[in-house]
Amino acid sequence: MTETQGPAHKKDMTRRRAVLAGGAAIIAAGVGAGVVASASADETTSSGTGKKSAGGQGEECYRLTSETTEGPYYIDADKIRKDITEDKEGIPMTLRLKVIDSDTCKPLKHAAVDIWHCDALGIYSGYESMSSGGPGGGGTPPSGAPTDAPTGVPTDAPTGTPPSGGPGGGGGGHTEPTDDKRYLRGAQLTDKHGYVEFKTIFPGWYQGRCVHIHTKVHVGGKMTDAGYEGGRTCHTGQFFFAESAVLDSAKVAPYSTSTTTRTTLTEDTIYDQSGVTGGLMKLSYRKNHMARGVVGSITMGVDPDETHDGTDL
Repeated sequence: MTETQGPAHKKDMTRRRAVLAGGAAIIAAGVGAGVVASASADETTSSGTGKKSAGGQGEECYRLTSETTEGPYYIDADKIRKDITEDKEGIPMTLRLKVIDSDTCKPLKHAAVDIWHCDALGIYSGYESMSSGGPGGGGTPPSGAPTDAPTGVPTDAPTGTPPSGGPGGGGGGHTEPTDDKRYLRGAQLTDKHGYVEFKTIFPGWYQGRCVHIHTKVHVGGKMTDAGYEGGRTCHTGQFFFAESAVLDSAKVAPYSTSTTTRTTLTEDTIYDQSGVTGGLMKLSYRKNHMARGVVGSITMGVDPDETHDGTDL
């Protein structure tokens, strides 16, 4: 994907507000009675003066969704697809995302939403050779109640010297891919209501970061045979998961086979602890049956006139 810098936008940024996510109802197969909904106890909600969404979905707009670093493992949006699972094992996850203009609260249509994340054992496609020792390793898998205490040192985390903050999201510098694998990566255009939906798996964890999914929102470009080309990136962010859901995932194979140290949500250096505004997702799944699938949803408030490629953070 090629990005071009547009002229600086001179709107009064005090008018920009983020969206309180999770306003849209989500109905998915396998999610019914006994549903666990989390986004949740770990979430804090702004109490400022808001306004109702012009899109009619009942969201309230406060300020822009948090920008985060791109991380070293981004690969251009050349895979335009809904199902990004390929052959990776893990808890099935339907990811339902909405993008709105944070000034008007109206849906942003024909924006390219780009996502990427690690597999159930913490490995990123395109960078498999940067991992040593294979899945598993040292440390202790999460169990019991959420805790802030680190539990050991893993041997399967990506090695070498990635940008500061650790692999997969700490620094803004880019690392060139080492292989041609592209599982758990993909992009789609939003529909007229601002929605995209991806089929993926619940991400795992690796040294130094809590469980997360990376995202970018691109505008002003076009679809080609090679992927999404041109335009600019107006938002770079990450989605986060409540501790209770991560602990539930750790009971399910192959997550349960990992012995890699896990960083909790409150320990993470990228998540800004602001709840939905900071990227905390709403998650729904059947209690004690998470292995059957999870639905994750969030609405992103972005400024389509700005450029935020996440490499300067």
